[in-house]
Amino acid sequence: MPLLKPHPPWRRDSMRRGTDVAQSWMTLIAGLLIVVGAPTVGVTAGRAVATAAQQQRAEWHRVTAVVTQQPPARLSFDTGGGAGGRVHTTVRWVAPDHRARTGEAAVPPGVHVGDRTPVWLDRHGALVRDPSTPADTMAMSVAAGTVAACGAGLLVFGADRAGGHLLDRRRSAQWEQEWAALDAERRHHRQ
Repeated sequence: MPLLKPHPPWRRDSMRRGTDVAQSWMTLIAGLLIVVGAPTVGVTAGRAVATAAQQQRAEWHRVTAVVTQQPPARLSFDTGGGAGGRVHTTVRWVAPDHRARTGEAAVPPGVHVGDRTPVWLDRHGALVRDPSTPADTMAMSVAAGTVAACGAGLLVFGADRAGGHLLDRRRSAQWEQEWAALDAERRHHRQ
């Protein structure tokens, strides 16, 4: 039965086989899962990403660090001055336990040894990347939701097509058995 011509599974027809009814139900359920389930998966994934980003922003805190090593010169034609222009170098900061620590962090270009720069720490006092902005979080949420919804929809569609293929094989085998029985009966009547 072609995907574009689904027949209601509850329709009575003397020519319909069990495989036809099974395929009709399978297509109906797959369609409902794609229409309702895939968007639900997408929204859930998007909310999970947004929640994780909010937790990070709540748990991470900003401290001031001192640059201890001259950062490499940045070779670029970017004049926007955005976060993408940051360079990595070694910095020293005071952790929440009041001990001095050092590590590598992304700093704005043009800083020198001894300059102060903001860095972010997790709840354990370890350096982390800058938390995402609300706009970045929204973009990541939309992207994750879209990928999850499309993936769920494609997974259901693929399962429907694979199930349809298996039912087609079973239907063909049934037809072959019935034709063989009819052929044997016809040969028996000729003799």
